Amino acid sequence: MRTKIVAGNWKMNKNAEETEDLLNDLIDKLPTDKEVRIIVAPTFVNLSSAVEHLQFTNIDVAAQNMHQAESGAYTGEISADMLKSIGVNTVILGHSERRSYFHETDAMLAFKVDTALKHEMNVIFCFGEELKDRQSGNHFNLVENQLRDGLFHIEKSAWENIVLAYEPVWAIGTGETASPEQAQEMHEFIRETVRKSFGSDVAEGVSILYGGSVKPENAKEIFSKPDVDGGLIGGAALKAVDFAGIVAGI
Repeated sequence: MRTKIVAGNWKMNKNAEETEDLLNDLIDKLPTDKEVRIIVAPTFVNLSSAVEHLQFTNIDVAAQNMHQAESGAYTGEISADMLKSIGVNTVILGHSERRSYFHETDAMLAFKVDTALKHEMNVIFCFGEELKDRQSGNHFNLVENQLRDGLFHIEKSAWENIVLAYEPVWAIGTGETASPEQAQEMHEFIRETVRKSFGSDVAEGVSILYGGSVKPENAKEIFSKPDVDGGLIGGAALKAVDFAGIVAGI
């Protein structure tokens, strides 16, 4: 049975005090009767304190990014070893904002995936099409290429450390709306793409998260789709009541 996951990507939000406040609110408000893995990804400067704060809870901590090199003259970057040393064992790679704003390529992400797996980290691998790709009908091809070029070089055994996160960039802040049926259609395609290269056992075992503006109001319907195993949550992860409401939809 696939793991249900709700992960909150806090992006560049919340200072140290605000981080502690939000974590306390999450501990108080998150439902305890759900079989779901809950993950939060604060900023780099608050990761260590978050790990310490959550050590006796069921909430895991992830990093929002990491560098592909082991160490060296990469000012401002963070390595896998640094993350592991503070108790962070999960990293988000390939987020649409990293691809768009920081020009991360599939080749670079493949390198990052290799480094993370070498350090026995879990990877939430993000991918998805922009509005122009959806409008041109190229969305399936683009998603398949992102998967193949950034991830499909790994060994079959490494899939136990992989979570997929589909982000329809065209449905985030554009005024366009992705329906639960569109989410299911793409998730089914993603699972079949994995199946063709790695077999049914991997395809049926990997969790595929949806990252398209999930809210408490639509979470239950989206999560009810057979190939949607949870969500990668952005803005709604910054309010404990909203994040808790999304987790309740699992």
